[in-house]
Amino acid sequence: MAQEYIKKIEHFRVLVMGRANAGKTTILQRVCNSAENPEIFDGKGNKIDDTIVQGTLARGYHRIEHELIFQSNLGFVFHDSCGFEAGAAEEFDQMKDFVVDRAATPKVNERIHAIWFCIPMTENHRTVTAAEQKFFNECDTGHVPVIVLLTKVDTLNLDAIEELEDEGWEIEGAQEKIAEKEQELLKKWLAHIQHELGKCKFPPKGYVTLQKMHQESADCSALMHCTANVLNEEGLQRLLISTQQSSIALCVQYAVHK
Repeated sequence: MAQEYIKKIEHFRVLVMGRANAGKTTILQRVCNSAENPEIFDGKGNKIDDTIVQGTLARGYHRIEHELIFQSNLGFVFHDSCGFEAGAAEEFDQMKDFVVDRAATPKVNERIHAIWFCIPMTENHRTVTAAEQKFFNECDTGHVPVIVLLTKVDTLNLDAIEELEDEGWEIEGAQEKIAEKEQELLKKWLAHIQHELGKCKFPPKGYVTLQKMHQESADCSALMHCTANVLNEEGLQRLLISTQQSSIALCVQYAVHK
């Protein structure tokens, strides 16, 4: 029965969440191997005018039920929760209703299969805010796994340099030491986020750190691996893997393990 319903699913559908300026659109571009912005469709399949799209993408405003689709990879459909900040009770309730509805809708082609929750390292002094705690304590996503994405990790480079300078290091020519310190900071913040969210009622199923997403050749395989690993249905894993035309290694790995 499960296999029959999986066969009816045409797209792997992901809800992307996180604060404004968390780098969400850039990550989706890398996942879909595109330099273009997505086309946006309303919930009924009607394309939304491009001039409106450009403005809404820039400001981070569009409705959660809108579908973001990249022509370079039609295997994915994305939804964006828009800027996710504390205190926006109405937006939170809309998002929660959407998650509950799309996690279990009988219309299998409208179900979401995973949630990517972005936390930017540009604001590492406030990695886990009231908004994150509210989501992971109050939003039961059912069988839909939530993965936390640490985004803009490259900005830790500046923090690493500052810390080394404070420790009395000469920065010129100390690239190896900077890289080492950067990894140390990343581990520290990842452990902090895992500890804080791990105490919540509905903690994430996985964590991924994303680097160099501003480069068009950026590698998203860790995100795909993590997402595939936390899916609870083999058919959905295969559907996700089928979207990865460029990742032969990932396809081979799952063929071998299944």
